Amino acid sequence: MKRSDTADLAGSTAVGGLVAFVLLTLVVTGRDGGTLFGDEGLVTWSAAHRPAVALALARAVTYTGTGVVPYALVVLAGVVAGRTTRERVVRALCCVGCLAAAQAVRYTVMSLVSRPRPPVAEWATHATGWSFPSGHTTTSAVSGGLLVLALLARAPRGGRPLALVVGCWSVLVGLSRVYLGVHWFSDVLGGWLLSLCWLSLTVYVVARFRPSAGSSIPALRPRPDAPPTEERPGESRSRRTIPPQSPP
Repeated sequence: MKRSDTADLAGSTAVGGLVAFVLLTLVVTGRDGGTLFGDEGLVTWSAAHRPAVALALARAVTYTGTGVVPYALVVLAGVVAGRTTRERVVRALCCVGCLAAAQAVRYTVMSLVSRPRPPVAEWATHATGWSFPSGHTTTSAVSGGLLVLALLARAPRGGRPLALVVGCWSVLVGLSRVYLGVHWFSDVLGGWLLSLCWLSLTVYVVARFRPSAGSSIPALRPRPDAPPTEERPGESRSRRTIPPQSPP
C-alpha cells in the first residue's frame, strides 16, 4: 500500500474512532454516569461465575495492563521498528511519548466525565479513580497496538503470530476489568475506541510527515565522482562506448 493511501485510511479511521468515542461519551454524560444497555447484566453475570482458577487468571492478566509491562512493550515496538541503533532509540522514545500522551488524554476525559464505578461489593480486585474510559484498557490497547504495528511493518508475514498474541492480550485485559467487576463494559468500549483513534492518528502522522526511508540509504544516493557514462546494470556490451583506435 502506498504511503498516501495508508495516510488516507488511517486518517479516516481516526475520524471514525473519534466520532464514535465522542458519541459514547455524550451518552454516558447524558445519563449522569448511569449504566448503558448490558452493563449491569455483564457485571452481575461475572460476579456469579468466578471459579478460583478463572479469577486467578483474570487478576494475572489485568495486572499486566498497567505499570511496567505496557512501557516495556512500547520500547520493544521502537526497537523492532528501527534499523540502526540510533533509529531504535529515537523510535522507542517516540513510542513511550505516544503512550504517555494517550494516558494523559484518557485521564483528562475520565476527570471530566467523573463516572462512578460498579458497586464495591462486585469488585474482585483493587481499583481507584473514576470509571470512564477504562485506564487499563486504554493503556494495554495503545501499547499492544504499537507493537502490533511495528511487527507488521517490519515482518508482514513472520510477525503475524506474535502480533495475534499481543492483540489477544490487549483484548483480554479490557475484558478482565469487566469480569473483575471494577468497570462497566461501556468503560472498556470507550477505552478501545479512544485507543483506535489514537493509534490511527499516530499512523497518519507517520505516513504523512515522516521522510521516506529510502532517501536516507547511502547506497541509493548518486556518487559525485561517478562518471556520467558509467555502465548501468544489465546494459548490453554492444551499447557501451568504444574509444577510437589510433592509426598504425
